[in-house]
Amino acid sequence: MMTREEALAYGMSFYNVYEEKPFRDPNWQLVRIKGSKKTFLWIYEREGYINLNVKVNPEWRDFWRSAYESVTAGYHLNKEHWNTIILDGTIPEEEIKRMIAESYDLVTDSPTKRIYEAVKRIPKGHVATYGKIAEMAGEPRMARAVGNALHKNPDPEHIPCFRVVNAKGELAGAFAFGGQNVQAELLRADGVEVVNGRVDLEKYGI
Repeated sequence: MMTREEALAYGMSFYNVYEEKPFRDPNWQLVRIKGSKKTFLWIYEREGYINLNVKVNPEWRDFWRSAYESVTAGYHLNKEHWNTIILDGTIPEEEIKRMIAESYDLVTDSPTKRIYEAVKRIPKGHVATYGKIAEMAGEPRMARAVGNALHKNPDPEHIPCFRVVNAKGELAGAFAFGGQNVQAELLRADGVEVVNGRVDLEKYGI
């Protein structure tokens, strides 16, 4: 991710957001949450590079700044709660997306956040369907949104999306973190039997 257009496109891919240019300077673009109007992504050019301001959990703030020289204290914002990402090509795209996703989650009680929390509650050795996760997240009719959220999972190590299957117990053919075979391997390591790309929901479902 190097361009303004790429950053904006990713920011606009989140649920219930809109773009705004509130300043007289067209250099500044903000992506806000509808309703609350809270901003989770600032996009602007500075010193020849596109910069992104993102909200950050104070527990992770210094980690990101020490991990990448191009992550600095938030420009023109509260430096305790915001970081600036300089898109100079030195930060892996998946890390940039993770920081943006974390910013989104911090500024809203979002369906996405509730989906991730629901997935965390799937016990080891079990699976849940997209519909079940939607129900656990308080939005029983948003099974499709569950799939979209898991495809953007910012922390698969702690949000075990491999434990989510479809209503027939079938694995995801396009599992975002390695494909169906990787999902099957992770489930088997978890103690779940996978036969012909399918899990017995009667036995392993929650």
